[in-house]
Amino acid sequence: MAVIQPFSAEQERALINMRQRYDAWIEAERELYAMPYDLRRKRVGDYEYLYEIFDRSGNGKSLGAWDDEKQTQLEEYKAAKGALKERRDGARDALGESSRIARALRLPLLSADAGPILREADKRSLLGSHLLVVGTNAMAAYALEAAGTFRDVPDETEDFDLAWTADEPEDGTQLWDLLKAVDPTFTINTEREFQARNAKAYEVELLVAPSRVATLAKKDRPRPVPLPEQEWLLPGRRVDQVVPCRDGTPARIVAPDPRWFALHKLWLGVQAKRNPLKRRKDKAQGEALLDAVSEAMPHYSLDQEFVDGLPNELMPCWQGWMEQGN
Repeated sequence: MAVIQPFSAEQERALINMRQRYDAWIEAERELYAMPYDLRRKRVGDYEYLYEIFDRSGNGKSLGAWDDEKQTQLEEYKAAKGALKERRDGARDALGESSRIARALRLPLLSADAGPILREADKRSLLGSHLLVVGTNAMAAYALEAAGTFRDVPDETEDFDLAWTADEPEDGTQLWDLLKAVDPTFTINTEREFQARNAKAYEVELLVAPSRVATLAKKDRPRPVPLPEQEWLLPGRRVDQVVPCRDGTPARIVAPDPRWFALHKLWLGVQAKRNPLKRRKDKAQGEALLDAVSEAMPHYSLDQEFVDGLPNELMPCWQGWMEQGN
C-alpha cells in the first residue's frame, strides 16, 4: 500500500488559497515589524522633541527638536502605519477563513503551540535563514510537499525542535527575544540549557551543527550542544510549506531536504542511547518519508548522484531501506 493518500482537488485548492493569503499577511507583518514601535511628540522642560518609542513602557530616544520637518515625519509615519495595519488586518481575516477551511478538510495539522513560534520567527525574518524545523512537526510540511496525507505515521509531539542554521555571526538575543515575545513565561531549563520551557510545560529545544555554532550570539538562548549529525540536515533543497494548525490558524514551516531528514531519522532509530519509544517513532517516520519521496516527490531525486554524496554513517540506513524492496 502507498504511504501517501493523495489530496483531493478541494484540499489542494484550500492549500493554494491559504498559502497565497499567508504570503500577503506575512508581508504586511514584516513591514510593520520593521517600523518604529511608535513616534511621539514629547515636551521636556521648555522644549518639544520628536521621540522614537521602543516599547510599551515608553522607553525611547529623541529624534531632534520639534519643527515643521518633524511634524511631517510624524504625520507620514502615522499614515504609513495605519495603511499597513489595515492591509494586515484584511489579509488576516481572509487567511483565518482559509485556515479554518483547511482544518475542516482534514488536512495534515501542526501543533497549536508551535504555530505562534513559527509565525513570530517568520515575522522577524528568521525562518529559513536562521531557523529550521527539524523534529516531528516537520512531517506536516513533508506531507504537503508530497501532496497527500501520511498513512499511519506518528506525527504527534509535545515539544518543538528547531535548528540554528545562520551562515553569518549574529549579535544580540534574537532567538530569546522571539520566544519571550510569544510567551513571556518561557525560561531556560538549567539542567538542559538547550531547552526552553513555558508555564504550560511546552518545550522548545535548539539544535545546531558544529559548522553553525559560532554564528549564534554568545548572549542568546537557549544554548545548544553542537551535534555532528546535524550537519546532515543542511544540504539539499529545503521544504517550504504553510500548514494549518489545530487551533485553526496557519503557520509556515521551513524544513530540511526530506531525503536527508528521512535518513537522519533512520540513523536516530538505531542509536542505543536514545529512548526506545522515540527510536520506534524515528524508524517509522524515516521509512515513511523515504517511501513518500520515492512515490510522490519526483523533484527530490534518489539517484546514484544523491547516494554517492551520503556519508558513511548513513549508508547502512540507505541500504536497509533499499533491501525492503525499494
